[in-house]
Amino acid sequence: IHLKIMMTKKSISASRVSLILFLCQMITALEVPLDRNMPSYLDLISQPPTITQQSPKDYIVDPRENIVIQCEAKGKPPPSFSWTRNGTHFDIDKDARVTVKPNSGTLVINIMNGGKTEAYEGVYQCTARNERGAAISNNIVIRPSRSPLWTKEKVEPKHVREGDPLVLHCSPPVGLPPPIIFWMDNSFQRLPQNERVSQGLNGDLYFSNVKPEDTREDYICYARFNHTQTIQQKQPISVKVFSNGFLLGWEICLKNIFLMPLTERRPTLLTPVGSTSNKVELRGNVLLLECIAEGLPTPVIRWIKEGGELPINRTFFENFKKTLKIIEVSEADSGKYKCVARNPLGSTHHTITVTVKAAPYWITAPRNLVLSPGEDGTLICRANGNPKPNISWLTNGVPIAIAPEDPSRKVDGDTIIFSDVQERSSAVYQCNASNEYGYLLANAFVNVLAEPPRILTPANKLYQVIANNPALLDCAFFGSPVPEIEWFKGVKGSILRGDLYVFHDNGTLEIPVAQKDSTGTYTCVARNKLGKVQNEVHLEVKDPTMIIKQPEYKIIQRGGQVSFECTIKHDPTLIPTIMWLKDNGELPDDERFIIHKDSLAIMNVTDKDDGTYTCVANTTLDSVSASAVLTVVAATPTPAIIYDRPNPPFDLELTDQLERSIQLSWIPGYDNNSPITNFVIEYEDGMHEPGVWHYQAEVRGTQTTVQLKLSPYVNYSFRVIAVNEIGRSQPSEASEQYLTKAAKPDENPSGVQGIGSEPDNLVIIWEPLKGFQSNGPGLQYKVSWRQKDVGDEWTSVIVANVSKYIVSGTPTFVPYEIKVQALNDLGYAPEPAEVIGHSGEDLPMVAPGNVQVHIVNSTLAKVHWDPVPLKTVRGHLQGYRIYYWKVQSLSKRRRRHVEKKILTFSGNKTHGMLPGLEPYSSYKLNVRVVNGKGEGPASPDKLFKTPEGVPSAPSFLKITNPTLDSLTLEWGPPTHPNGVLIAYTLKFQPINSTHELGPLVEIRIPANETSLILSNLNYSTRYKFYFYAQTSVGAGSQITEEAVTIMDEGKMAMASRQVDIATQGWFIGLMCAVALLILILLIVCFIRRNKGGKYPVKEKEDAHADPEIQPMKEDDGTFGEYSDAEDHKPLKKGSRTPSDRTVKKEDSDDSLVDYGEGVNGQFNEDGSFIGQYSGKKEKEPAEGNESSEAPSPVNAMNSFV
Repeated sequence: IHLKIMMTKKSISASRVSLILFLCQMITALEVPLDRNMPSYLDLISQPPTITQQSPKDYIVDPRENIVIQCEAKGKPPPSFSWTRNGTHFDIDKDARVTVKPNSGTLVINIMNGGKTEAYEGVYQCTARNERGAAISNNIVIRPSRSPLWTKEKVEPKHVREGDPLVLHCSPPVGLPPPIIFWMDNSFQRLPQNERVSQGLNGDLYFSNVKPEDTREDYICYARFNHTQTIQQKQPISVKVFSNGFLLGWEICLKNIFLMPLTERRPTLLTPVGSTSNKVELRGNVLLLECIAEGLPTPVIRWIKEGGELPINRTFFENFKKTLKIIEVSEADSGKYKCVARNPLGSTHHTITVTVKAAPYWITAPRNLVLSPGEDGTLICRANGNPKPNISWLTNGVPIAIAPEDPSRKVDGDTIIFSDVQERSSAVYQCNASNEYGYLLANAFVNVLAEPPRILTPANKLYQVIANNPALLDCAFFGSPVPEIEWFKGVKGSILRGDLYVFHDNGTLEIPVAQKDSTGTYTCVARNKLGKVQNEVHLEVKDPTMIIKQPEYKIIQRGGQVSFECTIKHDPTLIPTIMWLKDNGELPDDERFIIHKDSLAIMNVTDKDDGTYTCVANTTLDSVSASAVLTVVAATPTPAIIYDRPNPPFDLELTDQLERSIQLSWIPGYDNNSPITNFVIEYEDGMHEPGVWHYQAEVRGTQTTVQLKLSPYVNYSFRVIAVNEIGRSQPSEASEQYLTKAAKPDENPSGVQGIGSEPDNLVIIWEPLKGFQSNGPGLQYKVSWRQKDVGDEWTSVIVANVSKYIVSGTPTFVPYEIKVQALNDLGYAPEPAEVIGHSGEDLPMVAPGNVQVHIVNSTLAKVHWDPVPLKTVRGHLQGYRIYYWKVQSLSKRRRRHVEKKILTFSGNKTHGMLPGLEPYSSYKLNVRVVNGKGEGPASPDKLFKTPEGVPSAPSFLKITNPTLDSLTLEWGPPTHPNGVLIAYTLKFQPINSTHELGPLVEIRIPANETSLILSNLNYSTRYKFYFYAQTSVGAGSQITEEAVTIMDEGKMAMASRQVDIATQGWFIGLMCAVALLILILLIVCFIRRNKGGKYPVKEKEDAHADPEIQPMKEDDGTFGEYSDAEDHKPLKKGSRTPSDRTVKKEDSDDSLVDYGEGVNGQFNEDGSFIGQYSGKKEKEPAEGNESSEAPSPVNAMNSFV
C-alpha cells in the first residue's frame, strides 16, 4: 500500500481511461508527503533528503553570463549542501566569485566583472545532507561554449567544365557545441538546393553535375554557433563553369580538356567513399545516413534495409532523399542499409552496417521506502544497456563496501534486502549503473517511522457524477506501518464488498457504474497498530443530459428561412446551457440568426449559411451534442437533373518544395451538375498530431494549384475538399509527406499569469505552444521572474515542455514581473513581453470595525463599517461579506431555528443594504473582509431590531349560519402580524341582481375577537365582505368573501302552493290535439307533391330561360357568375390531389389545394365557402389520368436527401 493524493477534477464524465492513467503513476512504497498543501502535522515527520532539481550532466555555459549550477533538495529537517569539484571538496567561502542561493544548494559563479569561465571548468557534484542521510547529484561537467574564428586561408577559384561534379568544402572551425552550417551569397540569401545541388551532413556543398548558371563568385559557407548567438563566415568561393567552345585566353592550354564533348555518365558516389562503411549510434538517438552521388543526368537515390523493412512512422527522407533519418533508434534497427544511386546509364550503391549500442537505461529504478520498526523491505535497481551496465551501490554518498555496517542490510547484486529494520537504519542509498557510453545515478531513501494513520482527503468532500459513469471517491492516507483501508456506506453501515465496488491500493473507492441509489455518504476508515481514523465523503449521482428532439437535415432555397429544433432533458439540480455552433465554430455575428429556447432560426438564408449546425447542451458535469446539415440551393432542381456534392479531387502533387512554402496541385473530380465554387485545403502534422486534419487554405473553384505557407519542423500531408452549392465532397487521398526543417521558435507561449496557490509561493502558468509551433526538437521554456519595484535581478530556470512552474519561498501577496520565453535545440524565440503577477494570498488578518446599523424601514436596514487597512487584506480585496440572522420575532416572543443569510458587497465598500427583513423582529449581524483566499475574522455580533410593519391578510375568513337577516363571520389572525395587532376592520356592501354594489358599511372590531354576527341584513341578498387587520403602522392586506341571506318564509310558502301546469290533464289533451293536426297537414302536402311531378314543368322552364338568370351548371361546382375558365382546365402539373377531387390530409398537410389554388379548391376568389353548394362531386377520368402523370415537386426536392 502506498500514498497517492489525487487532484480533484470536475470532469464532463469520468472515464476508466483516466483511472488507468492515474494507476500507472502509482508508486510502490509509502512516501512522506512534503507538499505544502498537506496538513501541518506532516511537517513534524522526519524524512531523508531528496534531490528535486539539478543541472544537466553535460552543462555547456555561455562564457558571457554568470554560471548557475542548480542543486535543489527537500527533506525534514531541511538539508544542508556541500560541493565537490573534480573529486575534491569545493570550498565556496574561499572564492569571492562563488555564492550559494539562500535556502538552496544552487551555485552562482560571477564572471561578469573580469572573471574567466575557463577557470571554472570541471566536474561538480552536490551533496544534500540532514540527520536522516545524504543524497548526491549527478556529476555535472561544466564546459564553456566556444565559437572560434575561421582559419585564414587563400581560397582558389574553381574552374569546372559543364556537366562535371564539384564539391565546395566548408571545413568549419570546431566549436562547442558544433555549429549549424548553411550556404548563402553576398546578399545573405540562401543558395537554392535541389536534387542536383545539396549540402552534406559535414557542411560541404555537392554538385552532382554543374551547369552554366552555377557560375558565381559568392559561394559563402556560414557557421552559426547557437549557444553564443554568433555567426562565422568563410571566404567567398568563386566558381567558373565553362561550356563547350567558350575559352578565355589564358585557358588555351586547357583546350584539349574543355573542348571534349559533353557526355552522359553513370553515377558514382561522392560520399561516402568505397562500397561499405560502418556506423555506431546510441539507442534513443536519431540515426542519419547519407549518400550523395554525381552523374549525368542527375542520379536519384533510393534506400533499402537488407533483410528487413524500414521502420514505419520513424523513417524520414531528407535532402532530396539523399539522407535517411530514423528517429528513436533501438537495437532492432541494427543491420545493413543500402543506398542505390541510379540514372538512365546505370547505378551504384553503398552499404552501411549500423550497430545500435545503448547507454544505461532503467528497467526498475529504486524507489523511496518507508518502513516501520521491525518491518522488512527491498530496494531494487535494474538497468539495461549495450554493453550490459555494471551496478554499484552507495549509501549516503559513500561506496557501500566502506560505509558503516548495518545488520539489517544485505546487498545481493542489484537488490538490497532489509530485515527487522530499526530507526537507525534510515539512510539514502545511491544506485549507479554505468557502461562505456554513460551512467545513471538514482537516489532512494529508506525512512524508518512509527506513525498512526492520517487521512489527507478533506472531510465532507462532495463528489458529483453522471449516472452510469464511474465514481472515484478519494481516501488519501498516510501512516507507518501502512494502514489498512475499509469503506462503509453511511456512517455506521456495513463494510462495502462485492463486484459493485473496486478498492484501489491508494485508498480510492471506485464505483464502476454509479446509479441513482449510489447517492449518499461514504466513510473510509484507516487503521494500523498505532491507531484508527475515519473520514466521510458525499456522492451525488445526477441524471444524464439528453437531447430528446434533435435537429434534422434541411435543404432550403436561397432567401428562405429555416429552423433547427433542439429539445433537451436534464437533471433538475443542474443548470444547462445550450450553445449553437456552425461548422464547429461560433455562429456568425448576424441578426438573421435567432436563438430561441429550444431552436435556432435562420432568416433570409444565403449561400454562406450552408454547413453543419450543432446544438451543444452543457452542464457542469456532462455535455451532449447533435448536428444537422443545412444545404442551400439556388432553386428547386428539375427532376430530370440530379444535383449532388462533387466527387473528391485526386492526383495530388507537391512541387517547388522550400523550407517555408510548397506548391500543391490536384485534378478536380466530377461536379455532379453543380459547379465547384471553391476548394478547401487541409493538412495533417504526422509528427505532432497524426490523424488530425487542420484547415490550411481555401481557393476559388477555378484554381487547381496553390502556394502554401509552411511552418518549420512539421511533417506535412495535404488533402483537398471540393465545395459546390450542394455541399462538400469527401476528402481526397492524402498527398505524400513533406518534412520541413527545424528552426528556432517564432513565438512565445500565451496566457502567462502569476498567481499563488499558497501564501509563500508564486505559480507561473502559461498556455504551452502546440506541436507545430515548436519549430524544432527539444521545446523548452525559459521562465524568469523578479519582485517588482525592488531592483532585484531576474531569476530564470529552463523547464521542459510543461505549463507551469512554482516558485517557493516568496513573501505573501507581493507583485512580480514575469516572462516566459520558448526555446528549442536551435535557439530562443523573440524576447517575450513582461506581465505582472502576485504571489499567494493569505486570509485577511483583521475584521472591519465600527459596525453600525441604521433602520430604513421595517424590512430594510443599512449597515456601515470602517474598511480594514489594505496591507492587512493580504490578497486581492474582493469585498465585504455580511452574515445576518433572525434571533426572534418580537410579537411571538419565542426563539426560532437560526438560519444565517449572507450578502457580499464587492470592492472596497463601506456600507450595504439588508433587504427582505421581517418587521418587528430582533436580528444579529457581523461583517468580514474577503479576498481570493477566503474570509477574515468576523466583527463582533451587532444586535438590531426592526420596527413594526403592516400585517399580512387574515389567515382565513369563513361565513356561516345564514338566516333571513343575519350572517356569522369567523376568521383567523394574520400569519405574519409584523407587529402588535390593534384592531380588525370589516367592510361590506350589498350586490343587487344587476351586480351593482350598494352602500359600503364599515365596522371596527377589537384585535382579540375571532368571530362576529351581522344582524339586520336584507332578506335573500348577496353581500360582499372586505376584512383586514391593523397595527399601529397601518392596515394590512385584505381578504374578501361573498355570502347570501336566505329567502323570506312567506314567499317560500307561496311558491310551494303553486301548481305545476305540465301535470294537469287539460294541458296534456291540448298537446295531443296539436300533434294530430300537424300529422294530417304533412300527409296532404306529400299527396299534392306527387301529383305535380307528372307535368313537364322543368322542360318548359329550360326552354324559356331568362338569359340573365342562369342556373348552376351540371358540370360546375360554382355559381355561374363566379365561374372561371380556369376551372375547366386539367390539373396543373405537380399537383398531388387525388383524382376524386378530395384532398387527403395524409398526402399533404400543407398543400395549397386546400386553399383554392386548384380546381377542387374549397374557397372561391372572394374567400367564401362555395363548395358546399356545388352539385359536381366527381372528376372526369381523363382529367384524373393527366394529373397523375405529372411528377410531384415535393418528390423532386427529396432527390437531394
